[in-house]
Parts: sequence; structure tokens; C-alpha cells
Amino acid sequence: MRIDIVTIFPELFAPFRETSLLGEACRRGRVELEAHDLREYTTDRHRTVDDEPYGGGPGMVMKPEPLVAAIEALAGEKGEGRRARVLLMDPQGARFDQRKAETLAAQPHLVLVCGRYEGVDQRVIDLAVDEEISIGDYVLAGGESAALVVVEAVTRLLPGVVGNPESPVTESFQPTRSFRGGLLEGPQYTRPARFRDLEVPEVLRSGHHAEIERWRHEQAFARTEQRRPDLLKGRTGDTKP
Repeated sequence: MRIDIVTIFPELFAPFRETSLLGEACRRGRVELEAHDLREYTTDRHRTVDDEPYGGGPGMVMKPEPLVAAIEALAGEKGEGRRARVLLMDPQGARFDQRKAETLAAQPHLVLVCGRYEGVDQRVIDLAVDEEISIGDYVLAGGESAALVVVEAVTRLLPGVVGNPESPVTESFQPTRSFRGGLLEGPQYTRPARFRDLEVPEVLRSGHHAEIERWRHEQAFARTEQRRPDLLKGRTGDTKP
């Protein structure tokens, strides 16, 4: 997968690209990640990327000329000839979740656009953006943090990025590729077996894989029912263990 990021702060992404699973994926050529300085697509000597909003109001609005130029240079014009899926990080966009991450992981090339200030000129969305994405019902200073979230959630689903291919399948919110699909993940334990008078559940030390899987399903269902009952709505073929 290739991911291009359009931002006025490209330096934020350099350490992220070199660290942990993503860094290893980039070094092995499984992921190409590049941040592009929006100011390189300006045409005035001040490298202006924002201006006052028409109609008045607080703050500044990101100008259409450099944004559309950057997007079209990376993804092509909007329409049949487009080379990549263009996403604008925007609190007004569709809620980003695990299903959306899976959908995006099937794309060979993404362009993530990081807004700033009061937002971007609407003509950027009309002319050059395929989809608006929100990571939650809150407002950030800019789209860079949201882009980092999307990049990490998507790239870890790519084959060969996570060391154990089973890890992404059984995690919280993961769609129905496992029997616990869509539920929160249950509690996890590691050594020592006893810590400050708290013991690892005996079933996890039993070596009985069928019982362990049953226990994990019960715990996943119970945790979901307690913390996120909304995730249980509309589920079929799945009852409380």
C-alpha cells in the first residue's frame, strides 16, 4: 500500500514512519508512506495556504488552489482516471471504525488530507475529495493526529505487517472473521501466574483449547454487554453464553 499525506506539518510524520510495526513495514517495502508539504503547491512568494472566510467569522479557511493542486498531483483528477482514494480528515465526516479500516486496507493507494484552522474551502471537497473521515465527535487543531490514527489502524491490517496474522482477527470491533467478531476483546494475562494475590484464571493455564476459546467468548460477550451494549444490537445467531 502507498499512503500520501498532505499537510502543512510534514515533519510530524517522520518519526511515526520510522517506529514500531509501521517503521518495519516501511523498511520491508510493504508500506510506502510520504508526507507532502502543502506549501510546496502554493504559487505566491509568501506560500499562503489560508485566507479570511467569505461572509466574515472567526479564524481562517484553507485555500482551494494549493490543496486541489496537491491532491491532483498525487491522485489525479476526481473521476474515472483517479489513481488513489482521497480522504479529508474532518470532524464532520463519517465516523471511522474497524469496518472502515478494513475497507481502506483493500485500497492500494490512499491520499490523506489534513485540514487546519476553521476548515477547508468547500470547493476542495467538491472538486477533489472522495470521502470525509472523522475519528470522533471532537475537534482537533488539525487533521494530522487523525491521519496518524487512520494510517496505523489501516496498515496493521495489511498482510505481513503484524507478526502474528491471527492478532488482528480476534481484537475488539473486528468484523465477523472470528466467532467473537464485532465484540470487545476480553481480558488478557501473561506471566507471572500470581501477582499481588491476583491469579490468572485457571482455564487459561489448563491447556484445554476448546475451553479456553469458550471462556474468551464468554468474557468478550460479558465485557461488551457491560461497556458497549450498542455493539450487540442487530447481531444475529449470537446469544449470551
